[in-house]
Amino acid sequence: MTHPDTPKDDDLAAFLERKVSDILVAGAAAVAPIAPDDLAPDAAAQTLDDVLINGEEPTTALLEEINALESAAPLPDEELARQALEHPGADGDPSTPE
Repeated sequence: MTHPDTPKDDDLAAFLERKVSDILVAGAAAVAPIAPDDLAPDAAAQTLDDVLINGEEPTTALLEEINALESAAPLPDEELARQALEHPGADGDPSTPE
């Protein structure tokens, strides 16, 4: 007697896809959604992408951070140039800072 989940002739790919899908669905169902303001302090901070792209409601912490950035004094050109040279970007070439 074979198990009902045993793949039929050359149907291994479909079998694996069903299993992965089942596992993902079960994992998603096990995780209860939580409100962003209820996150633990060590949880990852909400980003602007979370709000603009993922449609999340902005948390109080994100709104405060945006307000602080908007009210901060602009950096002088020398500081911006120094920061750019310290971070050469993905290619690692300091002559083309990103």
